[in-house]
Amino acid sequence: MIGTAGQFIYDLNCIKDARKQNFDILLILGYTSSSVWGRWYPKKAIVITNMDGLEWKRSKYSKPVQKFLEYAEKLAVKYSDHHIADSLPIQDYLEGKYKIQAKYISYGAEVPENTNDAMLTQCGVSKGSYFLLIARMEPENHIEMILDGLIKSMGERKILVIGGINNHYGKKMTAKFANYPAICFLDAVYDTRILYLLRTYCSLYFHGHSVGGTNPSLLEAMASGAIICAHDNMFNHSVLGNDAFYFNSEEDIARISVDVTNTNTTEMVAHNLQKIREEHSWEKIITAYEEFFIQSYQSGK
Repeated sequence: MIGTAGQFIYDLNCIKDARKQNFDILLILGYTSSSVWGRWYPKKAIVITNMDGLEWKRSKYSKPVQKFLEYAEKLAVKYSDHHIADSLPIQDYLEGKYKIQAKYISYGAEVPENTNDAMLTQCGVSKGSYFLLIARMEPENHIEMILDGLIKSMGERKILVIGGINNHYGKKMTAKFANYPAICFLDAVYDTRILYLLRTYCSLYFHGHSVGGTNPSLLEAMASGAIICAHDNMFNHSVLGNDAFYFNSEEDIARISVDVTNTNTTEMVAHNLQKIREEHSWEKIITAYEEFFIQSYQSGK
């Protein structure tokens, strides 16, 4: 395995192939490595880049890597003819820092047609008997804060944690909470049916992500009808508005995990489902991309 270098090699090969084609538009999703090769982008094609999240702010990266990612972001702005932001805070950030008008097009999700709650037995839980946390095992996702807070609440519910545990942070978390039988690390789960099912029937879904744009896992939780407790930041607020609980500390987590049972959350769930159907449907997202492609092609470089 060649690790991170493989990403740069892959992107370079894609760009070399694109130079042989007669593309009108080249859509680039993210900029981590592709922007490094920006001077080799096809000259005739209109380059549109979805700027993704603020990768250089992720605490999992060392300071030199963060500096490189910030430089890569700058290159993506320089070598792209048009830009897309998948969240309004990212759009504001790009306008403020680089003085560019990025097109806002959010991410999408689907409301599941049906969920077979009989499958819950495979996970050893029943409806409403567990809290749920789904995230990459990284510091900026506040996994440790969430679990510390839930321990403080001294509740009886199980805590299901889904995310690959074989990295450094994952091993640290499993070791720290090894003596708490209520906390169940399920490692990574890729079966979307299981994920939607667990989101639908959890008593509270925790979303600790703090860096990035519109997060796909958050939209999937909304589409599942989950009651959501999210980290208090501008990205989550821009998606959820008033239809979630928010936390900044372990104490917030402990309080919310108790208060949720005494709160009428019906409107929260209904509003979030409405947002998915009206603002984040894939049909709407695809149409927005198509319209922006046509507009960009007509306006040229």
